[in-house]
Amino acid sequence: MASGTSRDVLWRGLVVLGRAIREQPRIFAVAASSSVLFGLLVVTSAFVVGAVVGDVVVPAIAEGSVPTAALGLAAAALFGLSVLRVVAILGRRLGAGYMQFRLQAAYRRRVTRRYLDLPLSWHQRNATGTLLSNANSDVEAAWHPVAPLPFAVGTLVMLVGAVISLFVTDWALALVGLGVFPALFALNVVYSRRMAPRQARAQRLRAEVSGIAHESFDGALVVKTMGREAQETERFAARARDLRDALVSVGRLRGVFDPMLETLPGLGTLAVLVVGTLRLRQGAISVAELVSVAFLFTVLAFPVRAIGWVLAELPRSVAGWERVRRVLDATGKMPYGPMTFDSADAGPATLAFRDVHFAYEPAEAHLPGAEVLGEVGFTVPAGRTVALVGPTGAGKSTITSLAVRLVDPRAGAVEIDGMDVRDLTADSLARTVALVAQVPFVFDDSVRANITLDRPGLGDDHVWAALRLAGADGFVAALPEGLDTRVGERGTSLSGGQRQRLTLARALVGRPRLLVLDDATSAVDPRVEAAILAGLRAAEPGSAATSILVVAYRRATIALADEVVYLEHGRVVARGTHTDLLATVPGYADLVTAYEQADEEQTKQQGYDEVPPPLTTGLELEVDR
Repeated sequence: MASGTSRDVLWRGLVVLGRAIREQPRIFAVAASSSVLFGLLVVTSAFVVGAVVGDVVVPAIAEGSVPTAALGLAAAALFGLSVLRVVAILGRRLGAGYMQFRLQAAYRRRVTRRYLDLPLSWHQRNATGTLLSNANSDVEAAWHPVAPLPFAVGTLVMLVGAVISLFVTDWALALVGLGVFPALFALNVVYSRRMAPRQARAQRLRAEVSGIAHESFDGALVVKTMGREAQETERFAARARDLRDALVSVGRLRGVFDPMLETLPGLGTLAVLVVGTLRLRQGAISVAELVSVAFLFTVLAFPVRAIGWVLAELPRSVAGWERVRRVLDATGKMPYGPMTFDSADAGPATLAFRDVHFAYEPAEAHLPGAEVLGEVGFTVPAGRTVALVGPTGAGKSTITSLAVRLVDPRAGAVEIDGMDVRDLTADSLARTVALVAQVPFVFDDSVRANITLDRPGLGDDHVWAALRLAGADGFVAALPEGLDTRVGERGTSLSGGQRQRLTLARALVGRPRLLVLDDATSAVDPRVEAAILAGLRAAEPGSAATSILVVAYRRATIALADEVVYLEHGRVVARGTHTDLLATVPGYADLVTAYEQADEEQTKQQGYDEVPPPLTTGLELEVDR
């Protein structure tokens, strides 16, 4: 059973190497050709050394004098062969390294691009640490055998040349070679079979260690506030010990086989000397031929190891490649359509949900997903504000994801200005709709870069206008370097409310026609939040208003909406103004009251991070100069 599995790993490993050759044929041709040249030069060198010893050194010792011409010719021959070997080694190493690093870079880009193409539902089923391992450690492992591959190809040619040379020289010495070379191959095959499960386990554990580390670091706040440092340390340490033991097992196996691989060529050299001496006494071979064959066995010890390196790395390569291919072959890509909006249409957009049903994909593909939304239908009219209100788990965040097409409905349609979002191009959808998520994400970059995201046509005037509208211009102006201030990883130098306002400014600077806010101002002072939302709803002459879909919890925020959509258990229970729903829907009234009490309690206990700026009265996305 193990043997069959190992043969399967060997075959799959050769398939991976074949793929590498097909993707980089020219570079491989250069590296392999240089390696073949090196192998032929090694065989040639053996016979040149034999000729020098037999025809120059031995006669010189016997006669007591050194012929200058013969010595000069021998030195020139050896020097010329050495120079050619240096050139061949450079070509082989540079080609192999270039090929390996090009493949690793190309597949890191492919994996990352695939991550961006796959829908949010796929990412929700895969740990971030595992994805990081796929793009780094697994890609590196998949193409690790590429480095010694050209050397191994040259070594095979060298071995064939060596065996032919042995038969031409003497049949008895050739039999010694035929005994040593197959033994080396057999030893390498056994080594590969024993190594396969160990390398596969080690590669899997690398991903698990990476996943636990990322989860612990990403959740550092929870770990520290809940006093779980010791438990998290032990959880990581346990997996790290497993990885250590797996790698020790790999090293132990290498420790057993490496001396054997080193010893075999030495034993072959000893056998050649014993058999060769007997053949020399019989007059079957000359001193030059004996020296050539002995030297050949001596120099073959290191190149033959290249074959072992490739075979030893194949199990790890297969494990890495299969993990990479799992990402590249993942299904669920959301294709975009060909439709775009009329460029002359710059007014606020109309968003409509038409009998939408949605269920998240389960972790097990064969199991049906529980429905999260059912028969959801409502409209956000152009230039109006609609608030989504409902208890936890009612489906509010799912609706915001559908509105910006992070996910697609199972049934029904989400439309913008009468067009199904699935029929729109990616660029058209991105220019029309902007989402400010529940948890703000800030890059480790400057304030300016975080807001513009390198989008063309966004100068500092646009940035400051968006910051003013988001109520963020005051604290940004007070930063040491203003817009050029770096905010740290995930915005660690900023407060929660400041991060929320930066992400809001990032959405506003693109002048979206539809703005989707998923509880995007929860860390902001209620008066600041009211000022921001009031500014978003107002439209001064000459400025572009926007339609707003907001997930709201505070009574003051909800009251600013033109309409409230009340959700329970993934269904629209009621629609109307805040005042109407308070009077007619008991569940809504109880929920809003509970929200208000919780918010008041939070304000008493910890307050908010900043005082409110002056009320913004318009959507100031253009600055007069």
